[in-house]
Amino acid sequence: MYEHKKQPLAPRKVFYQRILKNLIVALFIMALCLLIGVVGFHSTCANIRWLDAFHNSAMLLSGMGPVLPNLCDTGIWFSSFYALFSGVVFITNIGVILAPAIHRFFHKLHLEAK
Repeated sequence: MYEHKKQPLAPRKVFYQRILKNLIVALFIMALCLLIGVVGFHSTCANIRWLDAFHNSAMLLSGMGPVLPNLCDTGIWFSSFYALFSGVVFITNIGVILAPAIHRFFHKLHLEAK
């Protein structure tokens, strides 16, 4: 996917395409994880509306913390594991988004002089 240190630096157009592709992948991952959270919150406690489940999932996934204070026991269990899962997803997505820029930076440092 990326060039080797013996290859020249990729043009800016290729670099921007890589960033766009990684942003799309990161957005897809976030949307999928948000869907998991919404369905999980709605199905664990019957009294949670879809909008409240979306709000709570979005807040946990973004690292802000839970919003709904009075969850049932299964909702608390789901919220706990979803919070741990969300932290890993958030950190992973930062890596996915920054990978092309970090690779370009290190590739620029390690280009072999002719």
